Amino acid sequence: MTTTPDLGTEHVLLDVTDRVATLTLNRPEKLNAVTPEMSRALVRAVRWCDTTDDVRAVVVTGAGGRSFSVGSDIGELDGYATPWDFRNRVDYCDAIRAARTPTIAAVGGYALGGGLETALSCDIRLASDTASFGAPEITLGWIGGGGMAAFLSRAAGPSNAALMLLTGDRVDAARALEWHLVSEVVAGADLLDRARVLAKVIASRAPVAAETAKLNLRAAGNLPEDQAMAYERDLQTICFATEDAAEGRRAFAEKRPPVFHKR
Repeated sequence: MTTTPDLGTEHVLLDVTDRVATLTLNRPEKLNAVTPEMSRALVRAVRWCDTTDDVRAVVVTGAGGRSFSVGSDIGELDGYATPWDFRNRVDYCDAIRAARTPTIAAVGGYALGGGLETALSCDIRLASDTASFGAPEITLGWIGGGGMAAFLSRAAGPSNAALMLLTGDRVDAARALEWHLVSEVVAGADLLDRARVLAKVIASRAPVAAETAKLNLRAAGNLPEDQAMAYERDLQTICFATEDAAEGRRAFAEKRPPVFHKR
């Protein structure tokens, strides 16, 4: 039984089973809108997952089925003393993107504003057939600030991202799949199970290689091609020198499943 940290709030839940952590936004009566307290809890949970070998993959989801998350609780935004305090707030999307551990968003219901940014911050996104995605900030007089434009344009393409950002209109799960915002659409009742099955597969792989693959993907999207290729070769060399890689080669020769130790 894995002992998880005290997150200081009942509105963020953390459970670990078979080296898969399930991180649940647990404020369904408010459509899982995120408060500053929840943001701090999310940051702590994600960082803890990176520091323990008990976790090798993370599923991020929302409680209640109606909403993954509608982003920051608008009622809390006027609580920042100055615009500079708002600018330097603790950002849960930053923490999710910075995670070394592979992350999967299991999106059921609304993923709006910061909720969409949360999903985009994860490595893999799965959606229920009732999910909807939107960037409604423009209808309220501002824009997203958690990586919305950068990650939405990379996932859906510049024109589709502009359509969402400039209108604030939602897209349904089928359109999200067509636009590559998500990898799969499944029935709502099957969503969390599917995400956990996928996370368990990832958790069974070599963890150093999984973390390195994340670095490689980030580099591929940000570096010029020749630099990305050189970086990939360096990362491959580092992985090849690990004990886990040696174990993988032994297991292949011995025709047995490998046992990885994150070394």
